[in-house]
Formats: sequence, C-alpha cells, structure tokens
Amino acid sequence: MPSSALHPGAADALLFDLGRVVIDIDFVQVVSRWAAHAGCPSEQIAARFVRDEIYHGHERGTVSDAAFFANLRQQLGIYITDAQFLDGWNAIFVGAMPGIAALLARAAEKLPLYAFSNTNQPHIDHFSPVYADLLGHFREIFLSSSIGLRKPDAEAYDHVVRAIGVPAKRIVFFDDLAENVEGAQASGLNAVLVRSTADVAAALEALGI
Repeated sequence: MPSSALHPGAADALLFDLGRVVIDIDFVQVVSRWAAHAGCPSEQIAARFVRDEIYHGHERGTVSDAAFFANLRQQLGIYITDAQFLDGWNAIFVGAMPGIAALLARAAEKLPLYAFSNTNQPHIDHFSPVYADLLGHFREIFLSSSIGLRKPDAEAYDHVVRAIGVPAKRIVFFDDLAENVEGAQASGLNAVLVRSTADVAAALEALGI
C-alpha cells in the first residue's frame, strides 16, 4: 500500500488479524506434539498436512471438530485420539506478539479497534481466556467460524465492514498474509502487510497514533 494512504485523520477504525499480528503462532509446535503422540517423525506429518476444503470448512464453522480430526487422521496417516489431536492443535499459540500490547493500548485511545481472524472453535475456546487482557482492546472480534465467512473472500470483508459501520476506505486492516491483504484492498480497505510488530508501529505512526 502506498505510504501516502496513511496519514493523520485517514482512518475511522483499525482492524487486526490475530495470528502473527496480535498473537504469535508456531505450527511447528502442533506437528511436534502430534508426532510425539503418534510416535512418528514430525517431518512425515508436516509433509502430509494440507489446508484442504475440510480445513476451510472447519474455519467457516460448517465442519465439526470430530469430522476435522477424522480427516486429519486419514490425511496424516496417524491414528491418535481426538483429545490428542486437540492437544497438538492448541499448542500453536506462543504468546503475544512482542510489543503489540502497548501499541494496541495506545491505538485504542485514538480509534476503535476490531479484530478479524480465520479460526475455528477449538482455537477460540483456547485463546479467548488465555489472551483475555490482550483481546480486551477490541470492541468486537469477528471470527470466521462464528460468521461463516473467511478471508480472503470478498463477502467476508463486506460483512465486517457493514458490522463496523464506517466506509471500507476509512478502515486500516493489518494482516500477515499477502492474499488477505490483497483481498482487503480489493474490497476497498486500506491494508498493511505485517511481517513484524514494527510494521504495525510504522503504520500507526503514519496515522499520527
């Protein structure tokens, strides 16, 4: 996004992805935990894991946890229990992204903050209490499995923009995936690709926050 798009007074709301923008995640930890439960090399699991339509359906809330784990059992060729899959699945969360808590607190004094994440119910159940203080900066959190829509689909951004209630061009969106940033831009939002918290800090500074 051209830096000129961000300037003091350019935004009426800020919208944040959660994974790798607010909460750090590490899929290696998931694979390692599953491998330990299955007694097989983690490399074998990593090579077989695919974000297929069952995965996407789980994120939209249309595929149950049991069906998702059953699909993983076949996809990965490991025959561990649902409880063991869940244990590994929730091992993905590392902690708050370095420095993000202070930035969110500062930004919330100036503008309303919202979050929009592609996620699933087991992850929601896990991170909501663990990161309650961090998530408390957001007026509303839009979760794909709750709204039935996921990034980068245009319908997902349109839903969130309507719910926030300000024009898309007045929302600055932060995400760590290029495809989600591009989808947001196609829907009229100002979008920032986040590679580290420094990118969030730079955007906020450009906005005069």
